[in-house]
Amino acid sequence: MTSPGLSDTVAMLMAGGAGNRLYPLTRDRAKPAVPFGALYRIIDFTLSNCLNSGIYRINVLTQYRSFSLHRHVREAWGPLFNLIRGEYIELVPPQQRVVGDWYRGTADAIFQNVYLLDIERPRNVLILGGDHIYSMDYGRMLDFHRERKAALTIACLEVPRADATRLGVLQVDETERVVGFQEKPAEPQTVPGDPATALASMGIYVFDTAELVRILSDDARTDSDHDFGKNIIPTMVSREMAVYAYRFRDHNTGGIGYWRDIGTLESYYEANLELLDADPLFNLYDPQWPIHTVLWPAPPAKTVHCLTDEGRVGMATESLLAPGCIVSGAKVHRSLLSPNVKVNSYAEVTDSILFGDVDVGRHAKVRRAIVDKHVRIPPGFEIGYDPEADRRRFKVSEDGLVVVPKGIVLA
Repeated sequence: MTSPGLSDTVAMLMAGGAGNRLYPLTRDRAKPAVPFGALYRIIDFTLSNCLNSGIYRINVLTQYRSFSLHRHVREAWGPLFNLIRGEYIELVPPQQRVVGDWYRGTADAIFQNVYLLDIERPRNVLILGGDHIYSMDYGRMLDFHRERKAALTIACLEVPRADATRLGVLQVDETERVVGFQEKPAEPQTVPGDPATALASMGIYVFDTAELVRILSDDARTDSDHDFGKNIIPTMVSREMAVYAYRFRDHNTGGIGYWRDIGTLESYYEANLELLDADPLFNLYDPQWPIHTVLWPAPPAKTVHCLTDEGRVGMATESLLAPGCIVSGAKVHRSLLSPNVKVNSYAEVTDSILFGDVDVGRHAKVRRAIVDKHVRIPPGFEIGYDPEADRRRFKVSEDGLVVVPKGIVLA
């Protein structure tokens, strides 16, 4: 059920990250615009959470390499909002309204656009990132926030202690009030009674609007990093303001919710391939929680040829195939194929992610690779089989994942 307080809430979605650790996937696009799950963009998951939660007033703050992100939000999301009912999704690039500079940190990104809150004057502000994969009912978090009369509520998740070094770590009392906070600590404090687990921030915040404007104004007058994790949250906790932790739970089962921070090529790859499991942790097929995106007209995916005596069999196993894909006498296994991918006869694609309009030539082989858009893989070409050759041609991660840049000409 939609929380009645959602009508008095504005979402500020920060989608300006450069995503350097996902390079070369972010060479020409912002991180939230990177394709995911064969059909979607990363930002689609946060925006779907907003719509499924009943939040229809959204400002998307962009910055780096934002053209494809702007186009996607306009085409996929603009038509879903009814202006007559006061709904909107606005794309907000840096305007240098306050300090004459690009965004200097996450808190500064909100401060430079605080005039948007002056226009709307919502009771609460929901601050989100556009680069995580999860399903979350923000209405439940907002109810929690208002019941406790909080100045700030932080969505959090129990994570292995080893993973907490790259996140904000919270300490709470028996009422879930935050009494301590460390940003990306080398030695994370753990949950009492569980030395292997830490309570980590998801980078999702609900603020009382007046408190948010006040603390951002104070921070802007300092020489801090102007960052929520490094500056704003520790300051509010040290001032003993009403800061609470909201433990994220799956909206269907009530168990610990699924959340992935896909900040590296390896984590991005692993999160995609998790979707291929027989019973995946993240369910794309939940009719109660649809994931929206732009759907261009395209024919159904198909497999063709079944001449088994020649080994020319078109088949795809444990894979996701988007509309327009053709597997023609080739074999695809544990892979994700975005729209209009063609895999030609006798080719093999295994444990790989192929973005839109990739063409795999006859007898070519692709293994454990991410291939960006508009790449033509020549007949007989191999990717993921010769580490030395791959490193000469492509980006290869520390654990051997090969990434082929967008539009590269292979020979």
